[in-house]
Amino acid sequence: MRHRELEFSICDKVFLKVSPMKGVMRFGRKGKLSPHFISPYEIVRRIGKVAYELKLPSEMAMVHPMFHVSMLRLYKPDPSHILNHDEIEINEGLSYEEEPVQVLDRQVRRLRTKDMALVKVLWHNHNTEEATWEAEEDMKRRYPYLFLTTDMC
Repeated sequence: MRHRELEFSICDKVFLKVSPMKGVMRFGRKGKLSPHFISPYEIVRRIGKVAYELKLPSEMAMVHPMFHVSMLRLYKPDPSHILNHDEIEINEGLSYEEEPVQVLDRQVRRLRTKDMALVKVLWHNHNTEEATWEAEEDMKRRYPYLFLTTDMC
């Protein structure tokens, strides 16, 4: 009922849909705020009625270049849409693991019946304005090396 006929021509630029995964940090955002589409890619050729081959960069060589029309969205030129993919290693599932660099701050939040320790984490490829508050217990379990040299109270 809600099906739209999508057609692209060769040399059009399209965004590629990446699957959101719960708990995976993608492009500096977690959960439903993570982007659903990445970088505009050029269409090289059309295969049948619903498949297109994209010109992918060499960093994405492990990803097959053929995509169904439902995974593509037409790119309307706007400089704010472009995310730098040169610094990001994308795996076969079109996702990547974000690495923390440093713990910037620590605070204890009082919930109804317990105290929760939080740390402000600076992530790789992001500036200090994009640092996020994470649970200290989870960060210590996943990234113990961050807390070896940090002397925070």
